[in-house]
Amino acid sequence: MRRKPHTSNWLILLTSLFRIGRKHPALLLLIIALGAGGYAYEVKIARPALLFQGAPRAHDAANYETWFRILRNDGFILGYSDLRGNPLWVEYVLTPLPENEPSLKRPNRFETDWRSINRVSHDSYQQSGYDRGHMAPNYAISRLYGKEGQVDSFLMTNISPQKSKLNQRVWQRLEEVEIQHFAKRFGKVWVITGPVFNGTIERLKSDWTVEIPDAFYKIYIAKPNPNAHPIALGFVIPQTVKGKEPLMQFVTSVDHIEAQTGLDFFPELDDKAEDAVEASVDPSIWNLPALSKLPPRY
Repeated sequence: MRRKPHTSNWLILLTSLFRIGRKHPALLLLIIALGAGGYAYEVKIARPALLFQGAPRAHDAANYETWFRILRNDGFILGYSDLRGNPLWVEYVLTPLPENEPSLKRPNRFETDWRSINRVSHDSYQQSGYDRGHMAPNYAISRLYGKEGQVDSFLMTNISPQKSKLNQRVWQRLEEVEIQHFAKRFGKVWVITGPVFNGTIERLKSDWTVEIPDAFYKIYIAKPNPNAHPIALGFVIPQTVKGKEPLMQFVTSVDHIEAQTGLDFFPELDDKAEDAVEASVDPSIWNLPALSKLPPRY
């Protein structure tokens, strides 16, 4: 399913609204009220449903490298950096897969997101030496959220450059573990994922608008006990992996990921709970030692 480009002309729109306001002020007020209502629904209802304790925030609001725009999709939500040509964070919720859920045919191409300013396309990665790495994974999103979710997962705003040994081996293994094991173990798991940049800027030779990350992070959050603090598990995986490393090798704390990314996760969580969750490193709760060396699906 190919998305049509969005061709709204803001100058024409504003001119039209001005004319409507002069001739029909009551109608203009109605349009403004509907627009405000739509924005309130987006911010107060639609986005929070996809987020665990609020959207990530930049530690330093003046740091332009951590600026992002929030884009909501079917089944996941993300903070996109037009400056870096990457989503800085992507969040989605996993539950156990339905029984006998049919697999959907994988799209042949990735699509430019009409909401992006830099217009990154499928061809931006051609002969770049990097895979188009899904942040919200096609496998889980398509089975949990259907065709519309899958189509949105193939938008380029959900994609980051990944070396093939990372994308097709370690990253795929972690995606398999999260949906086949973590989701079954806890019933519901929030996932936040995205790139890590070390400060040395390198961009795709095939498209200078796309910056190449040095590593990638994943954060898992679950609440096995509704009356207790949530539990978290973090990973940081470098682009230089060989592919067969045990997943245990990449375990880290949320605090470490925040220091690496400049982002503050779970800003609406109680401070005491947040401190405990973000400092902990306990993969045994997730049964990760037994899953660490599972082979990739492909």
